[in-house]
Amino acid sequence: MKKILVTGCAGFIGSNLVKFLLNKRYQVIGLDNLSTGKKEFLNEVLTSKFFTFHKVDLFKNDIKKYFKNIETVFHLAANADVRFGLKHRNKDIQQNIIVTHNILEAMLKHKVKKIAFSSTGSVYGESDQIPTKENCPFPIQTSLYGASKLSAESIISAYCEGYDIKSYLFRFVSILGEKYSHGHVYDFIKQLKRNKNELRVLGDGNQRKSYLNIEDCLEAMHIAMKYYKDDINIINLGTDEHCTVKDSIKTICKIMGTKPRIKYKGGKRGWIGDNPFIYLDTKKIRATGWKPKFTIKDSIEITSNYLLRSEWLLKKK
Repeated sequence: MKKILVTGCAGFIGSNLVKFLLNKRYQVIGLDNLSTGKKEFLNEVLTSKFFTFHKVDLFKNDIKKYFKNIETVFHLAANADVRFGLKHRNKDIQQNIIVTHNILEAMLKHKVKKIAFSSTGSVYGESDQIPTKENCPFPIQTSLYGASKLSAESIISAYCEGYDIKSYLFRFVSILGEKYSHGHVYDFIKQLKRNKNELRVLGDGNQRKSYLNIEDCLEAMHIAMKYYKDDINIINLGTDEHCTVKDSIKTICKIMGTKPRIKYKGGKRGWIGDNPFIYLDTKKIRATGWKPKFTIKDSIEITSNYLLRSEWLLKKK
């Protein structure tokens, strides 16, 4: 049985990935410091004899021992707070860049030869090329988050060239689905649960985004890692559609049965680094035969209904 290690295993994507891998008959080791991850997300897998969880800080602790006999590392742990990145600059450097270096050093120690990395469409900044291809020219970086993820990609690539490691660098659009706990759908529902008559929106609501369902995301990763065999594989993950923030609001409000006053704050960007249009070219992943099962509207509805069933999650700070 192949042994897989997942960093950030108690996060939104990580906890769903653990369940996905267990269903595929892998043995899984999960690492998370629970600073933003939630152990409740792992409740349904903690009793599995094929899953082992370790609460560990990937930045502060010596993590090498956890990588013994590991076949593949899925590195998902990161600081994902784009909006407030300029207020705590060290987080992106420490948690996204230095932690990635720590992961690679642990892999070298135990001769682990494969890593899948959760990067982001934010590395493209505000690209002039829409839809944005994997090989497009890079513009100026607009967020510390995007810059740190691109730095981590570069470090991984250098280790792959130097130490015969195979990597899969997945550049995601925003992901939606069950266990989602960070982002605009979460923020809007939390606001409307407190006051159904008013909704505050950062930006003008015309920001255009492409969202991918977590189930489609995980299936795409799994297929890509079987299909592509280069040493360094850079793959966009997204859908062939996009929607505006206003579209999201309409769907959420319909589900909640409310028509709030909407107060927009700012121009076309909600904050520094908020890309007003993210839409990735996904021809590479589609060449594998993969295609998403869920539309963006489906994913917003699934996410909204999950959050409305999860009062405990909405009460979390």
